[in-house]
Amino acid sequence: MPHSLIRPDITRIVVVVPVRNEEDLLPHCLSALDRAATKVNVPVHIQFVLDACTDSSADVAGGGVSTFAIDERNVGAARAVGFSVAGHTCRADTWFATTDADSEVDEGWLSAQLARARAGAEVVVGTVGVRWSEQSKDLAPVYERSYRNHPDPHIHGANLGFRADIYWRTGGFRKLRNGEDIDLVDRFRAIGARIEWTDSADVTTSDRRIGRAPDGFAAHIRGLELSA
Repeated sequence: MPHSLIRPDITRIVVVVPVRNEEDLLPHCLSALDRAATKVNVPVHIQFVLDACTDSSADVAGGGVSTFAIDERNVGAARAVGFSVAGHTCRADTWFATTDADSEVDEGWLSAQLARARAGAEVVVGTVGVRWSEQSKDLAPVYERSYRNHPDPHIHGANLGFRADIYWRTGGFRKLRNGEDIDLVDRFRAIGARIEWTDSADVTTSDRRIGRAPDGFAAHIRGLELSA
């Protein structure tokens, strides 16, 4: 019988956020996650992974969030450690989600993922918008146009959710220089996981030009300037 036909209900959510010197943006990320957590009827555990932080990011977390410090300087490794620390015993009744420290999830982010999980989805891949503050707002239509016309499905570590058992079955996030999110979704596809792509539970991320991952989203923003 296919693995996706029989599943227990989701009774817990674990959210992992990799953090590297994000003391300025992290409060907004945390507030958004707190709002999203109030919209679901299951416990939500938020896990920050402080990766080589030299600022006050640890102080931002406060008492309501779990933190774990590493020195990897790699977002894939940070996500992997977060789920190992907070969800190593979790299986099919737990939903895993991940976003980024410079991002703000919609208040319906978790409830939308939970609804899809309860309807049978094993992986939910969402879209990302941009909070235009550092760069010219003239880039906004360029971003939207390139985003809509992109030939491949969008995959962002800032807006991704999946059942715990499916995550562990694939081996989880890998320590890659870039594209740890795409790599994971590719492995979800390879095992035949039920993937749902959605733009109804958006995540807004920063428009900074210098990011934490080489050739990541910040590099994409820089590239837009050439098209503007």
